[in-house]
Amino acid sequence: MDEEKRNKICALFQIEFPIIQAGMIWCSGWRLASAVSNSGGLGIIGSGSMYPAILDEHISKCKAATDKPFAVNLPMLYPDIDKHIETIVKHKVPIVFTSAGNPKTYTEYLKSHGIIVVHVVSSLKFALKAQDAGVDAIVAEGFEAGGHNGRDETTTMCLIPKVASEISIPLIAAGGIGSGRSMLAAMNLGADGVQIGSRFVASIESSAHNAFKEVVVNSNEGDTHLTLKELTPVRLIKNSFYSLIDSAYQRNASKEELQNILGRGRAKKGMFEGDLVEGELEIGQVASLINEIKPAAEIVKEILSEYTKAKSEQNSLKFAF
Repeated sequence: MDEEKRNKICALFQIEFPIIQAGMIWCSGWRLASAVSNSGGLGIIGSGSMYPAILDEHISKCKAATDKPFAVNLPMLYPDIDKHIETIVKHKVPIVFTSAGNPKTYTEYLKSHGIIVVHVVSSLKFALKAQDAGVDAIVAEGFEAGGHNGRDETTTMCLIPKVASEISIPLIAAGGIGSGRSMLAAMNLGADGVQIGSRFVASIESSAHNAFKEVVVNSNEGDTHLTLKELTPVRLIKNSFYSLIDSAYQRNASKEELQNILGRGRAKKGMFEGDLVEGELEIGQVASLINEIKPAAEIVKEILSEYTKAKSEQNSLKFAF
């Protein structure tokens, strides 16, 4: 296909389909990343839950498992971020997704090593700042998303067309996307590709605990809530730990008390170790639409099939002119 006619995200990342698997902590190791990349999308290793030596191991195993491009997600809140960057540069990882911080800090350095840099934002304001910082593409993530989220609660339906109209670099939509129809909707709103997290949590290759995966596929509408904005906004499945947080809000708890309740290791305990009572269970609103744990390749195939079908149906919409 003529390079000028290729999808912008496919051309930028040198992938077959504009489907990006989100780099979710405790859920996105080398098995999932390589499986998605081998399926024609872009797999991402979530480095935020990894010690430097563990990230080194996951990158090495991912390189052995696929000859396709893959990426590393790099949360800027990570305390040993310099060591992660050393590992990424050493292994010549082709693409890095940065998040939760100022994109100016590392973009120039990463790009000087030939690395494509993508930054995750939750508002137009930060999208413009990321573009000014020189990133190659932007992920705009709506309020529906799981994990750490924006404080403004802007939905994907509102966020994507606004950002698309104001930036000149490729745009990836995220938040509430887990099917071919939602992918098509995001593309119609102006996105060049989609980033999908929650749907890939419930995959065979996800490193999430099976008990957490089962909770995801059994969740219903309204079972998640965005909370802890005073610390770092996060969307959680309602469980006993969530109830502690909710009770703290009811009594107007201070930021310090909320921090003490959260403590350390809650996300690992919930998503990786399968403690469904005391653990932090991060997932997006789209979880209520996920009904089955499948191999990542089947998920990609299913999304593409539904996208193609939905696209062909657009011409027969009753309001078409």
